[in-house]
Amino acid sequence: MSTAATPDNDTIAAKLERLAALLELAEASYYSVRAYRRAAELIRATPAPVAELIRTGEVRRLRGIGPAIERRLRELVETGELHELNELEEELQPALVGLGRYLGISARRAVEIARALGVRDIDDFRAAADAGRLREVPGIGPHTERRLVEALALGERRAASGRTLLLNRARALVAGVAQAVSGEIAGDVRRWHDQPRRLAVVCWAVHAEPLLDVFAGLPEIVAVVEREDRRAVGVTVEGLPIELVVAAPAAFGTALVRATGSDDYVAALEPLPDAPDEEGLYAALGLAYCPPELREAPFRGEPPPIVETGDLRGDLHVHSSWSDGKASVLEMAEEAQVRGYEYLAICDHTRNVRVVPGLDADDVRRQAEEIAEANARLAPFRVLRGIECDVLADGSLDLPDDVLAELDWVMASVHAGQRQTRDELTKRVLTAMQNPYVSALSHPTGRLINHRPPNALDIERVIAAALETGVALEVNGLPDRLDLRDEHVRLAVEAGADIVVSTDAHSVRGLANIELAVGTARRGWATAASVVNTRPVEAVLARCRG
Repeated sequence: MSTAATPDNDTIAAKLERLAALLELAEASYYSVRAYRRAAELIRATPAPVAELIRTGEVRRLRGIGPAIERRLRELVETGELHELNELEEELQPALVGLGRYLGISARRAVEIARALGVRDIDDFRAAADAGRLREVPGIGPHTERRLVEALALGERRAASGRTLLLNRARALVAGVAQAVSGEIAGDVRRWHDQPRRLAVVCWAVHAEPLLDVFAGLPEIVAVVEREDRRAVGVTVEGLPIELVVAAPAAFGTALVRATGSDDYVAALEPLPDAPDEEGLYAALGLAYCPPELREAPFRGEPPPIVETGDLRGDLHVHSSWSDGKASVLEMAEEAQVRGYEYLAICDHTRNVRVVPGLDADDVRRQAEEIAEANARLAPFRVLRGIECDVLADGSLDLPDDVLAELDWVMASVHAGQRQTRDELTKRVLTAMQNPYVSALSHPTGRLINHRPPNALDIERVIAAALETGVALEVNGLPDRLDLRDEHVRLAVEAGADIVVSTDAHSVRGLANIELAVGTARRGWATAASVVNTRPVEAVLARCRG
């Protein structure tokens, strides 16, 4: 009987990622390496304890877990070890392989440098660099040596945190680099991935050297750790690698598709012909153009007309200074009007949220007067009376029904008690959705990226309840939420449930986060027909079931 401690999801995923890195260094099949990395990502994002799924023989229910990976997962759970991983660690010195992840260089190059120096671990590597010995390695001079040491320190801190940049920050970083070299955003950011790890920029030029020099000199880049004829990898001040590809003009479209990814999507299109733009590449392949957000899994069909920001007529979840917002009702409404919207729902918190000011019944009715004044001033623009109403522990709501009945739009939200069991939390949410005055379920899984995992919510039962009750499910555009996430959006859309794409803005500036919400909805294959706030205000108001 094994005495190994039960590993959690992060531990299992980390083991698979480590195995994938070593298999890559050992020149194993590209597809095997990719399969382990995909399995690691899937396990890390799974709310349920994967060890229990392995023990009960249900782990194959997770997409991407095949028999070979299942065997290794079972070995890991039963013994606490992976025999193949142990063998590769002994052969390949994984402490050195880790340098590739820290610095954006290949695992092979990291080991080559270490072997040239005769060092066996990261501490030895750092000591050799501090002693000036990196200059003994071909291709590394004093300038690169100094910056490589700086990047090592930043990269290790970043790796230790286990965090990624939030999508809004990653987009800003990559956009700044792209602007400096007159290039295009690529990588995970272009696909609006909620936790971007691959940062990339693609530009074109006949002669690449000048742009590579510009890239190396950018203030965002603390070290260039790889440089080839038309490609460079730098490390940013956040300790993240970012890749620059300088394509030949006739092959820019091809380079952009490859650098945008995902790896699975691109591999299924190979071999790719050279083309000056993406449209030309897809035409040469005899395929319809595929938006970047849909390039996660292999796909060669006709993409649906996914929702665009311009399809939206309003934002149905924003806050004002009545609770924790930074602007008045009028200021939020005026900014929404500038953005071309026809309506805006003011949804301030109720009292039970506690950590921020909340409204009671009297406050809600007094706020109605301010909303009426804004409507009189801004007509025909419409400010809707809304609320973000807390769902209490028993599934009841934080305001009485007679108050909710007065409102145009009611968001039900769980802000406390996220550690309830899956059954308890799901029952609580389903009870709230049965209230006839609830319009939508806000940030349904409650996750906070880099801080809190999703709640143990049975999302499929929630989607079924949304179909039954007519309650819409929110795609919340706060950068650390993006909740529902893409895969859940797709489940909802395929089931026929309505979604609402909103910002949860707490300031006029926060209204710009609609791009993050729309990007997430697009990744979930949502069309305008699935999104409530693409409809006229009369249709939105008609959804009220009370």
